Amino acid sequence: MLFEKQRIKLQKASIRYIIFIYFTLTALAASIFIGISLYSRLSGQMSATIREENQILINQITRSMEDYLRTVMKLSDSLYYGVVKNADLASGSIGSEMTLLYDNNKDNVENIALLSKEGKLLEAVPAARLKTNVDVTGENWFTSTLEKTENMHFSTPHVQYIFDGSENQYRWVISLSRAVEITRGPSTDQGVLLIDIRYSSLEQLFDGVNLGNGGYVYLISSSGEIIYHPQAQLIDSGIVRENNLEVSGLRDGNYRQTVDGEERTVTVKTVGYTGWKVGGGTPLDGVSLNNIKTKLLVIFMIAFVLFIMTIINSYISSRITDPIKELEKSVNEIEAGNLETEVRSGGSYEIQHLGNSIQNMARQIRRLMDDIVAEHESKRKSEFDTLQAQINPHFLYNTLDIIVWMIENENLTDAVRVVTALARFFRISLSRGKSIITVRDELEHVRNYLMIQHMRYKNKFTYTVEAEDEVLDLASLKLVLQPLVENAIYHGMEFMDGDGEIRIRAWRQDKDLFMSVSDNGLGMTREQVKRLFGDTDHMPSGRGSGIGVKNVHQRIRLYFGNDYGLEIQSEPDEGTTVTAHLPAIPYEEVKKEGSYVK
Repeated sequence: MLFEKQRIKLQKASIRYIIFIYFTLTALAASIFIGISLYSRLSGQMSATIREENQILINQITRSMEDYLRTVMKLSDSLYYGVVKNADLASGSIGSEMTLLYDNNKDNVENIALLSKEGKLLEAVPAARLKTNVDVTGENWFTSTLEKTENMHFSTPHVQYIFDGSENQYRWVISLSRAVEITRGPSTDQGVLLIDIRYSSLEQLFDGVNLGNGGYVYLISSSGEIIYHPQAQLIDSGIVRENNLEVSGLRDGNYRQTVDGEERTVTVKTVGYTGWKVGGGTPLDGVSLNNIKTKLLVIFMIAFVLFIMTIINSYISSRITDPIKELEKSVNEIEAGNLETEVRSGGSYEIQHLGNSIQNMARQIRRLMDDIVAEHESKRKSEFDTLQAQINPHFLYNTLDIIVWMIENENLTDAVRVVTALARFFRISLSRGKSIITVRDELEHVRNYLMIQHMRYKNKFTYTVEAEDEVLDLASLKLVLQPLVENAIYHGMEFMDGDGEIRIRAWRQDKDLFMSVSDNGLGMTREQVKRLFGDTDHMPSGRGSGIGVKNVHQRIRLYFGNDYGLEIQSEPDEGTTVTAHLPAIPYEEVKKEGSYVK
């Protein structure tokens, strides 16, 4: 009964009070069991400690290696996707861009070079040229790179010998190579992008790193070749032997091995992507029994007390940590995204208070997330729909069919016109990812689209494009008119036999820009017009871009505000006029400020 009362009292007490009471009892209990030998247990604990410390150190080195290699791989991605892939080597050089990236990474990078598949040096920084009589096409790294185009390839350390004219041409390097696509005018070809990593910068990651009790750290490739070893020269001369080939086949973990009659603990950790392995070897005889004996009495007393305290504290930890573990489970569920999780809290007052605070925080986070999602959902959806519509496969296929038909009928003049219009159409559609273009480009874009559709539908409709000169250099949201024209063709004139008319106008009124698309098609009722701006998501017909009137309206409002958007005037059997209302802002001003150009 008394014990039960004390237990209930402790449940309501603070963590500090619980720890004080239990640690006091632990100290009293520990003094009763002094005299029990822990020599064997101590030895095992020391070995486990050494393995654990080695594992931690190896993991730290591995993470540093991965971060270092990841930096170089990001540099390779930047060179390829940011420079090489966007450049036309027939009309210009990429030396300045490569030099800029090299200058930002020259502490770790020795050379950067771009070679053709024939082994010709196209660009190099800071190297000037290849050495005479050097044929890189016969090198393993070059051939393997071209054979496995999707991968990045890391070589083993070697002396850089292929470049001439560099004061550092004989330094040790590790080469990173990848296959790239090179553009020369209208043609593309394969090439190889080479980055020579300074071996000295990689070596610095290992210099000064020593495992306890005479241990050391080394780095090997997936095939067992030594990349770094503190005794590399002795190994090369045969004085010292390393079991690197055996280690290359081991999984990550700790192992006990015998090398030249010496037992050692080997720790292995794989470096991500490369397959390289960081190894650490520690001799088992590094723990001297003689050294332990000199401090045995002190260690014995301390270890014995700690042992007793460990046993008693197992109960203490359960009393303290069980509520915390329950709280942790709830927090993990919240971290996984389930903000509706009911936080389980118990134990002391502090833990209960913490659980309630986390519960309240989760509710606040959910409210904030809902607000943020609601605010940005429309913009993301609109931008995604626009991105999908930039290249419409159905429109492209139909246009290509027209071109093929014209060529087969030897109507080469019209075929050239359609191809030219198609190229200009997609040039403006893509426009390097910009959301804001000039009214001139927007009208040119829809004019090319109308030309292609007019060729496709023959005498189905006629069209006119009118614009005031003063509006041509104003800023317009990309893909505003084309979806409206698309709707006019596919829906307004779907059942017409001919005499269809489409009129496009652009004019300025004070500080506002207006662009309209008018047709003499079937028209719409007020209910149909209202549904276009309703909450129902637009479902593409399968022939159009799928952007829709609602999407254009939402994008205009999201970029320029709720004072702007679309206005529809339509009557059944009388046609439809859709007018886009935007602010009249010079494109150069928008481009300079960067407010809308993305």
